Amino acid sequence: MILNFTKMHGIGNDYVYIDAVNQTVENREQLAVSMSDRHFGIGGDGIILICPSEVADFRMEMYNADGSQGKMCGNGIRCFSRFVYEKGLTDKTEIDVETLAGIKHVVMTEDNGKITSITVNMGAPVFECPKIPVLFDGEEMIGQPITIGGMNFKATCVSMGNPHCVVYVDDVDNFPLEDIGPRFEINPLFPDRVNTEFVRKLPDGSLQMRVWERGSAETWACGTGACAVLASSVRNGVIDGRQAIVHLRGGDLDIRWDEESGDIFMTGGADFVFDGQIEV
Repeated sequence: MILNFTKMHGIGNDYVYIDAVNQTVENREQLAVSMSDRHFGIGGDGIILICPSEVADFRMEMYNADGSQGKMCGNGIRCFSRFVYEKGLTDKTEIDVETLAGIKHVVMTEDNGKITSITVNMGAPVFECPKIPVLFDGEEMIGQPITIGGMNFKATCVSMGNPHCVVYVDDVDNFPLEDIGPRFEINPLFPDRVNTEFVRKLPDGSLQMRVWERGSAETWACGTGACAVLASSVRNGVIDGRQAIVHLRGGDLDIRWDEESGDIFMTGGADFVFDGQIEV
């Protein structure tokens, strides 16, 4: 069977996008592993399927590079939204997308038929430990000491539909992420594993981060992670106000935590790389 696909990325967080509205897609976990392989496959952080929904305009189904299913991807939902608009699956610039982390509202800015910017309501951050989940003896884990791999950190745990642990370090660029990141991911403190963000506040008030994502190792960007970083930085008093530019390895995201609604809004771009076909 021939399967049509599109490679896209949101500031370097790259996935293979598959129209599952007009195509039959089988063996999705296995397909994610084979298509994501950067040596023998197409290459990516995973695959994202555009599926029909009974409760929203579309349903986003995502799988990590190891075949595990993810609940939500901030960079992925921006690419997803541009895909459905520019591939003609919808003519609306405001859509609701069903995810395993709930229905997300997306607003796209269009210019001559092309989407130039996308804002996603990512929902409210969740700090209650059982809901993240994190096995911490307290209602919330905000700026709490933790030792991983012989290094001491102060950790803040938050869910943006998937679990995140945010820690602050002096040198993001030279941090030993490949050693410490996996140790966070599989630590017994996190029964569902965890995405970990290593963060530094810059002199201009913006935030620099690198991320180790469960199931995908280091990625160049993580939208939910950037939202978690903003929420953590507000709760810990790291930044003034409730909005900041977050610098990721692949680019920047504008993150705002709305005080009235309690929701976090993420604004950024989404880019096509190429279209193709693969025999499966």
